[in-house]
Amino acid sequence: MEVNAIRPNQTVPPVSVTLYYESLCPDCRVFITQQLFPTWTMLQDIMAVTLVPYGNAKEIPSANSPFTCQHGEPECKGNMIEACIIHLTGHSAFQIIYCMESATNVLDAAQPCLQLYAPSISWSSVNSCLKGGLGRQLMHANAAMTRALNPAHTYVPWVTFNGEYTENEEKTMSSLFRLVCELYKVGDLLVFSFFSSLL
Repeated sequence: MEVNAIRPNQTVPPVSVTLYYESLCPDCRVFITQQLFPTWTMLQDIMAVTLVPYGNAKEIPSANSPFTCQHGEPECKGNMIEACIIHLTGHSAFQIIYCMESATNVLDAAQPCLQLYAPSISWSSVNSCLKGGLGRQLMHANAAMTRALNPAHTYVPWVTFNGEYTENEEKTMSSLFRLVCELYKVGDLLVFSFFSSLL
């Protein structure tokens, strides 16, 4: 495969893909592990991914547990762990999230995945984020981003491209590689025809 045969045009912005999801949602896990991460691995030069772990959670005014989640308290913890990891690790966050979502137990995989992909970040820093105010601030920000969606999300995984929701859910869920290639615009160059030859 000659993926490097065409270098991305630095004046053309990458396709921005934002995933609104839940850490323990089965469909979200399948999308991350079978579509989003493999596509990003091949197209990261023309694709920017933003992960927003929150989904169908609800923010409630309570000092003890300010969020409720569709798949219970473990999912709220998983969402916050992933939000903290994204905040603390930057570029390596997606690899860590993929590692977690690929595991049999997402929560148990968090620490080993962090050690594998971001050994310079200690688990104690993630724990501090979880137990301190930072984790709640990150979750509140994710809640605000999710509430601001227009149209509002009706399920997860919910994906936007360059800030816009596409109604072509089937293509998003099954042919993400092709869709990103179609959305990447480089003047008159038909990038899709080149990349489709790789499929």
